[in-house]
Amino acid sequence: MSSAPAPAPAVPQAPGTLRAGLAHPVALVRWLWAAYMTPGRPGRATTPTELRWIYTAWLAAFLLKMLGSSWDVSWHFKWLRDDLAPPHLLNTVGTAAVVVLVLFHSYSGYGVDRRALRLMQVGIGTFLVAIPIDILNHRINGLDITSWSPSHALLYIGTAIMLAGALRGWWLYAAPGRIRDLVSLGLWLFFVENVVFPNQHQEYGVLSLAAYEAGRTTAEPSLLDFAAAQGQTPSMFMLPVPSWVHPAWLICAGLLSLVVARKVVGLRWTATVIAVVYLGYRGVMWLGLVATNFPPSVLPVGLLAGAVLIDLAVTRRVPGWAAGLLVAAAVYGVAVPLASLGLLPPWNWWSVLPVAVGFALLWAGVDALAKSSWLARWRLADEPAATAEPAAV
Repeated sequence: MSSAPAPAPAVPQAPGTLRAGLAHPVALVRWLWAAYMTPGRPGRATTPTELRWIYTAWLAAFLLKMLGSSWDVSWHFKWLRDDLAPPHLLNTVGTAAVVVLVLFHSYSGYGVDRRALRLMQVGIGTFLVAIPIDILNHRINGLDITSWSPSHALLYIGTAIMLAGALRGWWLYAAPGRIRDLVSLGLWLFFVENVVFPNQHQEYGVLSLAAYEAGRTTAEPSLLDFAAAQGQTPSMFMLPVPSWVHPAWLICAGLLSLVVARKVVGLRWTATVIAVVYLGYRGVMWLGLVATNFPPSVLPVGLLAGAVLIDLAVTRRVPGWAAGLLVAAAVYGVAVPLASLGLLPPWNWWSVLPVAVGFALLWAGVDALAKSSWLARWRLADEPAATAEPAAV
């Protein structure tokens, strides 16, 4: 005669409110661990409340990463690089939270299907591999504040992949409604911010170089002396890439991500809202940095002009090949007065034709993908938990 199975350990009582939980963090962690850190497969049943808490944690983690990375750009235009600089530490806290979330999804199976989980795992893996590579790169090459290095590219790619996993998981399992839309917009905001982040080098560099040439540099002497010892002039490390890079990346990467966001979320002004919030955030950061004596940047106002036109084009079903040409031309047009006011990094105006054609082709590719059978299959949840055999009783 078989013995009776051992009773499952009792789960501690849940905190009555969030305030009560935060007031007793040890008890909160014990409850969370006992209640949710149980093994499961992707597609495990998750209540709407649980899903909101999980993806609110994702938003909080990426907010910390965004704050740290935004501060980090300005920091590098003032001080020599330091692995333990405050903006690096703030970014690290956000990264640690993401690692915890990916481990949680991997172990429990809550809030993700198998494809979303794989994206999260590959993304955080790429990001973590990039960190020591980036540190080694700085050790070997000395001064390297450019956002356009291969090691930094790995960081952006890893972040984009893990955010794609979070976007997929939330969109698959959240119930349609206002909360679903708001969290989706928040995740897409972080995605777009990560995509356009490299351009901040030129956006900070143009003002830093102007201040240097005017005799009121915002860089500390130690940074300028180290650059000189490395054989670099101020213009070489403040504006290190060709003048066609900023407009090409703003349009063919930044605006393209807004096109995808608009089509996925489906709200009439999706791209515009994301651009407004992003520029508002950059404006608040500008005020904070100036108030604390850190270098400021120009803002990519052209992103907003492009976002409004994207929303209008998608709403009116303008083909991507035509909309891409018109939007790119409009953004270059908006850039002309900005350049005359000194509010734009150096732009190569002759790049308008290849950039417009490239953006049109990319947008047409997004339109074709949206109608493909591959995307229809990709939208289906891949849930091992749903097909697993029920446990024997």
